[in-house]
Amino acid sequence: MIAIRVDPQDPRPLVDQIVGAIRRQIDDRCLRAGARLPSIRSFSEAFGVSRFTTVESYDRLVAQGYLEARRGSGFFVTPVREEAGHQPPPDGQKRNEELVSLIRRLLQAPDGTILAGGPWLPNGWMDEMGIRQNLGALARKNGAHLIEYGNPYGYLPLREHLVLLLSEQGIVGSASQIVMTQGTSQALDLIMRHFVRPGDAVLVDDPGYYNLFGNLRLHGARLLGVPRNGDGPDLAALERLAAEHRPRIYFTQSVLQNPTSTNMSPHVSFRLLQIAEKYDFLVVEDDIFCDLQVKPTPRLAALDQLKRVIYVRSFSKTLSGSLRVGFLAAHQPIADDLADVKMLSSITSSQFMERLLYLTLVDGHYRKFLAQLHGRLGEARLNAIRAFERIGMQLFVEPEAGMFLWARFPDVEDALALTESASSQGIMLAPGVVFRPHLERSPWMRFNVTSCANTRVLRWLEQVSVMPNSDPSLLPRTVPAVRRQHPEGA
Repeated sequence: MIAIRVDPQDPRPLVDQIVGAIRRQIDDRCLRAGARLPSIRSFSEAFGVSRFTTVESYDRLVAQGYLEARRGSGFFVTPVREEAGHQPPPDGQKRNEELVSLIRRLLQAPDGTILAGGPWLPNGWMDEMGIRQNLGALARKNGAHLIEYGNPYGYLPLREHLVLLLSEQGIVGSASQIVMTQGTSQALDLIMRHFVRPGDAVLVDDPGYYNLFGNLRLHGARLLGVPRNGDGPDLAALERLAAEHRPRIYFTQSVLQNPTSTNMSPHVSFRLLQIAEKYDFLVVEDDIFCDLQVKPTPRLAALDQLKRVIYVRSFSKTLSGSLRVGFLAAHQPIADDLADVKMLSSITSSQFMERLLYLTLVDGHYRKFLAQLHGRLGEARLNAIRAFERIGMQLFVEPEAGMFLWARFPDVEDALALTESASSQGIMLAPGVVFRPHLERSPWMRFNVTSCANTRVLRWLEQVSVMPNSDPSLLPRTVPAVRRQHPEGA
């Protein structure tokens, strides 16, 4: 029998205690390579824990590379371990390399490249003048805000104003429950740092946000994809995964989900929270596209009132990707813990940027800008939908708001095969494969409606629609002009 101690009075979960103890035994070579661990039944009886706890502990150690499972024989200490518990598995590393390459291409696209599936609005659609005016006003104010560190939780007047914004969504909270971050990316990273350990099962949307997947792999998480339907996650699949893997957390988007632009229905939202309570996992609601929604729908955080839901949001999609100001709102103990993680990893966020955002939100101009943006996006989206219907493309849903369309050609089973042809025309696609948790094949593509009126994009799409036998290799390297005329887009 292995020499470890399991203490029911310890505030740490039993699985964490067992995994940590066995890892130390292996690292200290008290358990040598090839050593056989007790059977699940024997271990459970010896330490007074459930079989489920033992299975989850062993599974996590297998995922971290400390143990290997041999069918019919049991669990054994691995002969070669190369710090697997601190690094993503090789296939995860490969997937992340591919995602990094995609992000680099997006950020460093040559002039003239059309980001047909790009993740942001064109620069010309943003309120640059409003930012300049508030930037000047802030710079002229007396005080040390230009040079000093801020509060670890963030600029208090801004957090108090965000409480009012959250109340408009039906989310009740206090300023102390809000932690300012450098965009949603840092907010999500803080949550991962605190809650996700190597080998943990984590639920994610499938399809979903590729940058989230990459970061979770860096933390050693096991990604479990929950299929996304038109009204939200597939509840049967969600409960099946939760029952089988007992995940720590579920990262999702309830509104204008990326990339499908779907909204979670009230029924699905209620049932999701019931499943989360039943299987005791947290829910992270990423509401980054909140300000692009025209007609409000219930948020998970409003139904749950921040008991089990951690709400994350920023203003990068509508105000500026350069300001990097976001926030998270959570149950008070969780908010305090995440503020501590923030201090340890980055000390504080930028007080100057937070003050700038505060001025922008309270001067009344931002709401007028959003109203204009909604109208502009609505027209672009309607035109793109009509064009896609004319070309013969299939839409996953017809969204009421937002900047994305999730679409496909009915006869093309792998959208990745189209990327080379599009690239030769100076068009960068966002094929569905990059939005899958494990880069599985997909026929779908994400399109940004602000780019869909561009003549080059429409000509290329029309050429694909008449492609013989749906074979992308038969596409010409140069797409010929078509007689039909289209307006030039941004």
